[in-house]
Amino acid sequence: QVQLVESGGGLVPAGGSLRLSCAASGRSFSDHSMAWFRQPPGKEREFVAAITWSVGYTLVADSVQGRFTISRDNSKDTGYLQMNNLRPEDTAVYFCAARHGARTALAELYTSWGQGTQVTVSS
Repeated sequence: QVQLVESGGGLVPAGGSLRLSCAASGRSFSDHSMAWFRQPPGKEREFVAAITWSVGYTLVADSVQGRFTISRDNSKDTGYLQMNNLRPEDTAVYFCAARHGARTALAELYTSWGQGTQVTVSS
């Protein structure tokens, strides 16, 4: 089982930037994928972005395309979500998740989850 710890959330004005980090531990991560999901207040959890760890192929939700970038540092087993031009509607708890296999937007296929980090964008 992989353990995930997110960091980097906070309060930022609209138009600002944040970078979230997700550190993985517990076993080799080379055959995994990592994803970011978010849950806005009072709403369902939604997919944000995912990356296949070994080759770096990414998948990004239309709602954040062009503003958010997912990446990883193989040497640190750490994934990142760079969020630029943030909007109030990006306010949510952001979770990272991991699974053995290729990236996917389907939350039910991810077997490990972090505790979440709050991102609040003020208007």
